[in-house]
Amino acid sequence: MNKILSLTLGTALAFTAAVGSAQADTITVAVAANFTKAIEQIGQEWTKETGNQVRFSFGPTGGLYAQINNGAPFDAFFSADTKTPQKLMEEGKASDYMEYAQGKLALYSTTLPVAKEAEQIIQAASYNHLAIANPKGAPYGSAAVEVLKKMGVYDKINKDKKIVQGESITATFQFVMTGNAQLGFVALSQIKDPESPAKGKGEFWLVPQADYTPINQAAVLINGTKHADSAKSFINYMRSPAAVKIIESYGYEIPK
Repeated sequence: MNKILSLTLGTALAFTAAVGSAQADTITVAVAANFTKAIEQIGQEWTKETGNQVRFSFGPTGGLYAQINNGAPFDAFFSADTKTPQKLMEEGKASDYMEYAQGKLALYSTTLPVAKEAEQIIQAASYNHLAIANPKGAPYGSAAVEVLKKMGVYDKINKDKKIVQGESITATFQFVMTGNAQLGFVALSQIKDPESPAKGKGEFWLVPQADYTPINQAAVLINGTKHADSAKSFINYMRSPAAVKIIESYGYEIPK
């Protein structure tokens, strides 16, 4: 009898494990490069709470938009702007729009005193290169162009080939870290990252919000996904206390 009971219990446990495994889901999410470290940490917390897994594909917003249009199998898209997700919705390719973070633009240098002399340094243009993300595909790049135009220097330093463009904000940050550019406009989150190579190295100037269009970042569910419930769960998780704490720790604000 004990043997029969043991077998019955073993079978029940095996069945429960199989059901739990079957219920677990894996989603694939396209994410703007600036949000890399924050969303990786958020993804770990979401997995702990739900048992579901999330895989990420990082890149510039414009490039990810092109991949979605070409049929890339993403379940959700976390953009670095609001315009691109809204466009996907207008095209009938996305739904469940939500603004999850507001990014901050910073001027960073490993060698120049940009914390207190940012505008003077940019105006003097004695540097070899200033790095920005490609403004055609990266919202942080278009914000940098806005700032430079407001300073009245964009046309001149662009003509003098002082500006170098990274395909994404990640590439832009690398230009500065490697010294290929003496300074660059990057995402504050890249500097605030606890594991950032910028930690304890160089200095930065937080660009006044009045100098550029707010970088509100939005997420959408990609229409046709076979993992809609899990993808919606992940998008909504951005408003959880755990996610908000992580988002703010990387220098972002939560959009109202």
